[in-house]
Amino acid sequence: MKEPDFPNREWQYRPSFYDLSNPSDLLKLNMLRMDGHIDQEYDQIQSQLVDLYLCRFPSDGELSGFSDFLHSVLKGIPIEEFGLWVYYPWRRSLVHILSEEEFIEVRTNRNQLKIRSEEQQLLRGKTIGIIGLSVGAAIAQTIAMERTCGRLKLADFDTLDLSNMNRLKSGVMDLGMPKVVLAAREIAQIDPYLEVEIFPLGVGKDNYTDFFGGGSPLDLLVEVCDGLQVKIESRMMARDLGVPVIMETNDRGMLDIERFDLEPGRPIFHGLLEGTDIGDPEKIDPAKRLEILMKIVDPRKISPRMQESLPMLGSRLKSWPQLASEVMLGAALCCWTARKLLLGEALASGRQYFDLHELLTGKPY
Repeated sequence: MKEPDFPNREWQYRPSFYDLSNPSDLLKLNMLRMDGHIDQEYDQIQSQLVDLYLCRFPSDGELSGFSDFLHSVLKGIPIEEFGLWVYYPWRRSLVHILSEEEFIEVRTNRNQLKIRSEEQQLLRGKTIGIIGLSVGAAIAQTIAMERTCGRLKLADFDTLDLSNMNRLKSGVMDLGMPKVVLAAREIAQIDPYLEVEIFPLGVGKDNYTDFFGGGSPLDLLVEVCDGLQVKIESRMMARDLGVPVIMETNDRGMLDIERFDLEPGRPIFHGLLEGTDIGDPEKIDPAKRLEILMKIVDPRKISPRMQESLPMLGSRLKSWPQLASEVMLGAALCCWTARKLLLGEALASGRQYFDLHELLTGKPY
């Protein structure tokens, strides 16, 4: 499975960095300007430096010491050479931002002390893989905003359809774009220093090794895709490698945790498929697929509206019902769980329901 190249602006998702104190970078950036590749330039470095100062000296609301601080930080260089300039080719935009360490320091300042500095540093060394970029896009963006890791691997073969836009944060100008590209771009615009690798053909036997390993082996897998084959195979791979797995179904806030890092012999899906002849995951017929999926989700515990929808899949309904509110709840649950798990908290394998209807009304759905 060869990943496609993205040579033109339409498919690019990685920004470029320019250090104006480097003559070579300055020349390259001036060439971009002269060739008409930049439509907008955003230079708010002064306000970022003020923010950096207040993060370090929060009691000085009057900024009485800022002038001395600025002098000590700039060390005699022009302010336009401080930090880095980031070029986003898909937006034809150039942005002046703090250097990586200062940028992360300021951007994560409001995480404290819900996330301590030493915990943030530990998370920075972690890699999370996400399979499925419908629900997974919201999870990836939440993880990026909170900086729950330093590297993300995103996998999905699908492109954006209009019917996806009831839950995906995208615009009509993005229709037809790969979901992984859209998610990676959103993350780059939040934090260009966060490393993102995309797998726009999805994952399968040809690239599981690269997805789980490569230069950044996974510390955690978030599996939120529709494909039964990938659900099964990715868990088997995760179990072989000792990688924990999180799954969220955005129905009744169902959250799964499988601690293959602590329980290498644990059956996948909590043993719900024990006694089921799966055979070759690539050759499961549609009727068998639905039977297996029902064992995984347990039809007695899904919401009444979802139960009502299931018989209509493929006839009156295009696919599984999903709502933006439930997807966002799932993103929060997955991000929180990922952070706690990666920080070594004692989260056990199992399935939990965070059913807002039941929690707020006190009644079953």
